[in-house]
Amino acid sequence: MDLVPLAGIMSGESHYNYIKRNFNELNKTILAIACAVLSTTAFAGTADIKASNNQVGVQYISTHVDYTETGNGAVGAAGVTLDTETGSVPGYVLSASVMKDLWLGNDYMQAEYSHNSGSTNYVGSYQGGTYGSVVATSGAVFADYHFRYGKGFVINDKFMATPYVEIGHHRWDRNVGNGAPGGYLEIYTHAYYGVGLLGQYSPMSNLVLSVKSLIGHTFGAEINIPSFGAYGVPTSASLGNSTLYRIGAAADYAFTKQVHGNMGVDYTAFDYGASAWQSGTGGSWAEPDSSTKYTTVKVGIGYAF
Repeated sequence: MDLVPLAGIMSGESHYNYIKRNFNELNKTILAIACAVLSTTAFAGTADIKASNNQVGVQYISTHVDYTETGNGAVGAAGVTLDTETGSVPGYVLSASVMKDLWLGNDYMQAEYSHNSGSTNYVGSYQGGTYGSVVATSGAVFADYHFRYGKGFVINDKFMATPYVEIGHHRWDRNVGNGAPGGYLEIYTHAYYGVGLLGQYSPMSNLVLSVKSLIGHTFGAEINIPSFGAYGVPTSASLGNSTLYRIGAAADYAFTKQVHGNMGVDYTAFDYGASAWQSGTGGSWAEPDSSTKYTTVKVGIGYAF
């Protein structure tokens, strides 16, 4: 209690006026505190979102592969499954992102590299056989990288939307048979470009939830089979390109100002069109149509700056 109210009572101020005057002062104090708290809260969400967008990180990942080759009439009976690869392949991701006022305001950039190495379950057949007559294990190595640029828009005190453009590259070393007799290495590669949207929401201090989607198109799709060179036939062929889709969700939590933990899941889908027939002195071959779906689960740690 300060001395003003006491002085008022001592000077003969009535109890009613004393209580009324201090009640009004108390209301003003509460209102000022509330405004300060609300003002702090209003910017806490977007501050946490921006903090989560300014960090470098490493993640452990597990990518589930769902790959199917299908006949198209020229290669195998149309619509008939020729062979499949399924299974989960472990790996890691290295990433760095930044959101700063550089050109457009809330400029967002992200670069990412991922590497998976393991094996998948192969189901197929010997040439001319029936699907399912051969079951084996295939070695699988994936290498992906991409770069993303966008601009963040503050929707309200807890939500930010960031449209972006992305370009990237994918490689799959598919060791059919994993070195067993009759097996061979196939290397699939393609680049892609696309546009996406990142939505981020901060429901409480230090926590940021995000969803993202991307639609793009592959280009430069190719298959390379190094061992075919020994048989006098071309070792590589161009594949048909396709639309590429990706959706994902993630959560980022700041344990301290610098140390963040995160987890998420991404789903990616695209196709390869059949190649033209490749002929040489030792014979000819063609790659059939195929569809590829990847589901990647991630968990990791980041350092915010």
